[in-house]
Amino acid sequence: RWFTHFYVVSVLWNGFLLIWLFRAEFLGESLPSWIQGMHHALGRDSQSEDMGNEHFSALLVLLLLWLHSCRRLAECLWTSVFSSGVIHIVQYCFGLGYYIAVGSTVLCQVPTNVRNGKELSVQICWYHIIGIMMYIWASLHQHRCLAILANLRKSKSGKVVSLSHTVPFGDWFESVSCPHYFAELLIYVSMAITLGIHNVTWWCVVMYVLFNQALAAVLCHEFYQKNFSSYPKHRKAFIPLV
Repeated sequence: RWFTHFYVVSVLWNGFLLIWLFRAEFLGESLPSWIQGMHHALGRDSQSEDMGNEHFSALLVLLLLWLHSCRRLAECLWTSVFSSGVIHIVQYCFGLGYYIAVGSTVLCQVPTNVRNGKELSVQICWYHIIGIMMYIWASLHQHRCLAILANLRKSKSGKVVSLSHTVPFGDWFESVSCPHYFAELLIYVSMAITLGIHNVTWWCVVMYVLFNQALAAVLCHEFYQKNFSSYPKHRKAFIPLV
């Protein structure tokens, strides 16, 4: 349940960055000097020219990241049923820093004081459409899987009746033990596509999410296999068929 704090921070911080980037993109304003200073510290030359649709792509990805955080916060507050599990203080601090850094990473993909100047219809590209469609598809499945997990601890009336672990079935659970982790990876891949596929920095973020979620999924998969003798043998840990 402490993950709720991560999404509160993400909604506030990335929402703040989204507002400033929107104003820079459509109102021609410059980002605050302290943000430009942060960009300079991270190695982004604020005087460089915009390459293609970087401004608009970054705006879309920041919007998707913010919407993702809003949905996950809502699920933490009103959907998920948490047990009494705890989190290590180092992991907690790292998680807070991660959601601040990931939004800043998006913002650092574009010059801070150069306005694109193109019409909106001109900036929309095929990879934006594919990325957004993939994002919606993965987000829907992640929500369904989280709802399945929550319902295992609820009665038909919606009242929480147990905090114990049971075997989930339905949706992507028929293929993998942790489909919500797999959906998280797909969401970040969709953002990489929305950024134009070629963005090496964001693919590094995707690789981090891959290893992080894979580790958690394998541990969870081993827990299911150890504690439930009748656990479906065909299920993989994280990625279907892998």
